Amino acid sequence: MCGIAGWVDFGRDLRDEGEAGRAMADTLASRGPDASGVWVDRWVVLAHRRLSVIDVEGGVQPMEVEGVAAMTYSGEVYNYRELRAELEDHGHRFRTVSDTEVVLRAYLQWGDSLVDRLNGMYAFAIWDRRTHELLLVRDRMGIKPLFYYPTPGGVLFGSEPKAILAHPLATAVVGRDGLRELLTMVKTPGHGIYDGMHEVRPGQLVHVGAGGITLRRYWRLEALEHVDDLETTVATVRSLLEDIVRRQLVSDVPLCTLLSGGLDSSVLTALAAGALAERGLGPVRSFAVDFAGYAENFQPDALRETPDAPYVHRVADHVSSAHQDILVSTADLAEPANRAAVVLANDGPPMLGEMYTSLYLLFKAVRRGSTVALSGESADELFGGYQQFHEPRLAYADTFPWLSRTGLVGDRPALLDPALLDGLDLATYCADSYRDALADVPQLDGVTGHERRMREVCHLYLTRFVPILLDRKDRMSMASGLEVRVPFCDHRLVQYVFNTPWAMKSFDGREKSLLRAAAKDLLPESVAWRKKSPYPVTQDPAYASAVREELAKVLARGTTRVSSLLDVDAVRRAVELPVAEDPAPMATRLAIEQALSLNAWLAQPGLDVRLPH
Repeated sequence: MCGIAGWVDFGRDLRDEGEAGRAMADTLASRGPDASGVWVDRWVVLAHRRLSVIDVEGGVQPMEVEGVAAMTYSGEVYNYRELRAELEDHGHRFRTVSDTEVVLRAYLQWGDSLVDRLNGMYAFAIWDRRTHELLLVRDRMGIKPLFYYPTPGGVLFGSEPKAILAHPLATAVVGRDGLRELLTMVKTPGHGIYDGMHEVRPGQLVHVGAGGITLRRYWRLEALEHVDDLETTVATVRSLLEDIVRRQLVSDVPLCTLLSGGLDSSVLTALAAGALAERGLGPVRSFAVDFAGYAENFQPDALRETPDAPYVHRVADHVSSAHQDILVSTADLAEPANRAAVVLANDGPPMLGEMYTSLYLLFKAVRRGSTVALSGESADELFGGYQQFHEPRLAYADTFPWLSRTGLVGDRPALLDPALLDGLDLATYCADSYRDALADVPQLDGVTGHERRMREVCHLYLTRFVPILLDRKDRMSMASGLEVRVPFCDHRLVQYVFNTPWAMKSFDGREKSLLRAAAKDLLPESVAWRKKSPYPVTQDPAYASAVREELAKVLARGTTRVSSLLDVDAVRRAVELPVAEDPAPMATRLAIEQALSLNAWLAQPGLDVRLPH
């Protein structure tokens, strides 16, 4: 998948600054463990770390063509073969079989309008030697990350903030708004957490020239009239899914699926198995995460009625996949070094505790046998899988739907300093963000009532919640050099299903009616009709005890940087309360994990967190 970084400065000659670019890219070594490279010109440094997936020998980067343009590129363009044929008809002659060269030559042919032709996940930078301009591009759904940091003479950019912060012109300052983003489940488009840093928005172009920086959105969800009947809609969804999975199976390195036993991942695994069989290949390889003793000691809760493992194995048997369960131990989940690795990969403290750590450990294990994996991210948001879509009190709450169940920071004990929370005023921040997000929802004339509200809810999920999940998946996978592809984020499918009326999406009274109808023939009946179950978390009380003990050790050290963010008395009460006596053990655990992640984050050198007064 790769990591990219670079520097443009129109006020100085950068031809001797290749090492600065290399230092930036080296922070992304896990994203590109196979090779590295730097390309320099008078006002630009392009740097690259490569994960070799397509054209292992030929796709070396940064890549220059015709002495006209150079590019550092991360991602996969799934229609690159069709584009290559079209470009050859225009007279282009290729020296590699990589999608990288296709994208770069597409720029030579069509300029920045090349983005209208790309199907895939990507983030890239192109330097045009004719115009002396840098172009930064991010895919439509924001699957691959890209950040930039304006400087007096130009810009710094990188796949992750850490690449930018490795340059002496950037400072790792986190102010009020950065803390607000970190402490809420709200992701503001374009916000980069660190002062002065921005994230390229999904579907956005950033032009950097001597005259400054200009931005243009080249894609966003549109409100279009849906004219297909239910039967046609179901058939269209199936056809799109088959085409998407077929395209995303292209790889010159080992590929697999991530299988949870739920509808989304099971559909992808079944489609992948079928597509590989058509080519005389296979079996499809599949992996699932599990916890030591989880199935034997499973206790149902409000979100998870059943463990995943039995359903995983039914699907694996049904499609004859070469399946492997990845067993995550409590000791590895609780290991401080793993939590620190997660925080480093994430460039900040994650909000969901061990759901990040277990994903990180899963991906490390998968990477030992595969370089590419297909995952079911965004199907719940696209097809309506959450309770918040189906319970009116949640769907109509005057806030983001995913905050409607538990409130702003959840029902966990408040371990953060009350004075800090007062200074941040998170409630107002979330309310303002929610109003901005609602104003961005495209509507059709004449659509009112419940259909109108559900269009809003779907848009909120796709534009403000999916980015959180995609960022988690990208950071945790690339920390191990694993490329994860997300077929349900194909923009053609997203645009089509977004405009499908809610009455069709829920026509049988269940969650994800449309997806189930389109693919249930591929699955065991028990899996096709299984109730939605979120990503699993360990139920081992030993883990809850371990994180309590770890936070108690932090307290015992006396005053630390994290102490200024915490209610120390509340922390002490939480860590001293036995797990068996805790009336809300999961909420306590999440709060403790948040405190530990903050502690690991604040330990990073050079970080300057400015608390509100």
